[in-house]
Amino acid sequence: MKSEYTLVRDTPVTVIPAGDTITLPKGTAVRVTQRLGGSVTVQTDQGLFRIAEDQIDALGEDFQPAQQDAAPASGEFSEQAVWDALKQCYDPEIPVNIVDLGLIYDLVIEPGSQPGKHKVAVKMTLTAPGCGMGPVIAEDAKNKIEALDAVESAEVFIVWDPVWTPQMISDEGRKILGLE
Repeated sequence: MKSEYTLVRDTPVTVIPAGDTITLPKGTAVRVTQRLGGSVTVQTDQGLFRIAEDQIDALGEDFQPAQQDAAPASGEFSEQAVWDALKQCYDPEIPVNIVDLGLIYDLVIEPGSQPGKHKVAVKMTLTAPGCGMGPVIAEDAKNKIEALDAVESAEVFIVWDPVWTPQMISDEGRKILGLE
């Protein structure tokens, strides 16, 4: 799979790990390091950047996003559907979803204000307290949950207790990272 691209237009990106937004100019050479969860992580001579899903056309017509299972957007609502949606969210530096990384601490589902609709609240953490990508990852999780038909609203809160440790990574995550 091709990994070297040249941006075909000025492209807003998020600086990793600071979380700041900048614009990479048209013509910038990038190397794709991760293409998971709809967004793309690229490296330039200036560092690492996250290109949001709605901006990946800046990589040109020959860019192929990763093939992956999409979170269910319709059908019967369940807690598992929310977990599946969260499994479509990735730390842009680590090729493991936030569920298998052990970043999700709590998931609460309550009835919404409309029949058949639900409100979802999630408590999550990050692998490092100083990571500026927290709001970006939390917003991605919120958007993926709200894409489920039966979800009225979602809130994702970043918490620091308990402190995340690598022991929280699931067996599947350990396998992906080669830690088994």
